[in-house]
Amino acid sequence: MTGEPSFFEIGVEDPERGRAFYGELLGWTFEPGPSGQGYVIGTPGVPGGLHGGDAGAAPYLFFRVDDLETALAAVIRLGGTVEAPLGGESEESDATFGRFRLCKDDQGSPFGLHQPPGSP
Repeated sequence: MTGEPSFFEIGVEDPERGRAFYGELLGWTFEPGPSGQGYVIGTPGVPGGLHGGDAGAAPYLFFRVDDLETALAAVIRLGGTVEAPLGGESEESDATFGRFRLCKDDQGSPFGLHQPPGSP
């Protein structure tokens, strides 16, 4: 369903410290992420991820969309911004997790859009 929370991502400076902190605090389990530079977080609800090298970052909540390009165009039309992807690709993409991009609303609040694999 479009608009439901799809996953969350936590950026930290040191992923090992982040894993220890959130694991102890919230009882989450962690598995190595597909890039080998972070973790997939096992939670009883919305799935998550944790990545390193991101000092001072805030958690991002990603919302599901059926068509990423249409949703990104709507963000811009509504006065928001779309962040440039890492690595110069047209969007962040992963065969396991699908396609995603970071955005900001028209007041500067960060969020993400996520098109799961298998969506049109």
